[in-house]
Amino acid sequence: MKNIIKHIILITKHKWLVFIFCCKIGIPFRGFMHDWSKYSPTEFLESIKYYKGDRSPIVECKKIEGYSKAWLHHKGRNKHHPEYWVDETAPDSTPVMPYKYVAEMICDKLAACKIYNGKNFTNSSELEYWKKKRKESRINKKVSNMLTEVFTQVSRQGINATLTKKNIKELYKKHCGPEYLLGNGKK
Repeated sequence: MKNIIKHIILITKHKWLVFIFCCKIGIPFRGFMHDWSKYSPTEFLESIKYYKGDRSPIVECKKIEGYSKAWLHHKGRNKHHPEYWVDETAPDSTPVMPYKYVAEMICDKLAACKIYNGKNFTNSSELEYWKKKRKESRINKKVSNMLTEVFTQVSRQGINATLTKKNIKELYKKHCGPEYLLGNGKK
């Protein structure tokens, strides 16, 4: 029962912080819709079983079970995860993600980092984590470069100065190209 309550608090705090960050960059609807699947039985039940509080239960489940049904469910329903976009049979197996999902992903990563690190969070925390995980990430190189620049800005200027609608859109245009802003990859 204790894990149920702790997990509800954790994911609700995470969703709230993502919503706040998404509002800062002008995509409040994406923030509101963020991660509702975490409350589904497939994701919720596994997450309370493997709940640790300082890291994702999915990581713990993968260590023990070798895979995570919750992760397979989650990444297949949430377009802000680059894994949603991977298609080995497509001409480009990791396409440029549409702007709104890249922007939501940035908010998600920063919120998760803040929530899981708690009092140990610094403006450099996500950049340090991203540098370790970047090479193994299945993500388009343009999007990856944008994330690196965003997290570098956060480390130097802080979240509030970096997360503005204008800045995130400009960084997306710079790294991915303006043709992707509408999400269709066409000019």
